[in-house]
Amino acid sequence: LSRSVLTLASYDSNADDISLPNVLRQCLMLISVFPMLAVYSYHAYNHYECGGSMYIHYPSDSLSTASNFLRMLRPDMQYTPLEASVLDLALVLHMEHGGGNNSTFTCRAVTSADTDPYSAYSAAIGSLKGARHGGANNRTLRMTDDIKQHVADITDEGQVADYLRKIVRKEAYDRTGLIYGMGHAVYTLSDPRAELLHKYAERLVVGTEHEAEFRLLEIIERLAPQLLAEAGKSKDICANVDLYSGCVYSTLGIPRELLTPMFASARMAGWSAHRFEEIVSGKRIMRPAFKKTGHAREYVDIADRK
Repeated sequence: LSRSVLTLASYDSNADDISLPNVLRQCLMLISVFPMLAVYSYHAYNHYECGGSMYIHYPSDSLSTASNFLRMLRPDMQYTPLEASVLDLALVLHMEHGGGNNSTFTCRAVTSADTDPYSAYSAAIGSLKGARHGGANNRTLRMTDDIKQHVADITDEGQVADYLRKIVRKEAYDRTGLIYGMGHAVYTLSDPRAELLHKYAERLVVGTEHEAEFRLLEIIERLAPQLLAEAGKSKDICANVDLYSGCVYSTLGIPRELLTPMFASARMAGWSAHRFEEIVSGKRIMRPAFKKTGHAREYVDIADRK
């Protein structure tokens, strides 16, 4: 996805023009093509790396971004109105989250150097690729996979609580002590994105093979604050949007390799708004201040170093 965005610069005769009409044109173009780049990249990967069939379905001008995403992804191009509605909600919820998140800050910092949009958005994608940012929903899915492997009855809150305690004590799963999908740098009492996604996800999973996993996530959401408090975590904690987003995408049949590109397709709108604002009001290159906390050291000739 990042390479594709950089490649698009070769087809833009005004790539470095930062006049506002041109910036707006570039934003709208990139927002519109991101889903295609993501889906087509996945189909190519699935074909060449996994031996699957490759499908290239054209998007329809009459459909929404969410509907087109499902149309292009699925072999039969079929989807239900509920599926399109829930995916549309997920894209809106991931679209923008302020300037402090890592990828948006990256976009603004690179933009402040007066570079072209393709460089700025490619840098933002590089940030979003990180497991602590855009890869967080994959971490949540892998954690729930691990819980299902080690808990005999995932509907039993006692059994789930016992295993979550092991995770918190760094005795299980990846031994970080983190319960993925819980906690946020800004939200403490509640994450409104998680609340909305939970509401619509419940309708989506009913009667599917993913309903049991969804109920497990609800148990995790109920138990985690108390278990983390028992472990001495004093900060108020709530479910974040990543707790339910992975389950939603799985229910929609969206492969895990596409989860972060999906996030990027949504966040492209937020990045665009922040890039626009940075060009209009920034006027200076960002240069964070750093303060050295170490002590001065004498130079040692390379031949004398140990």
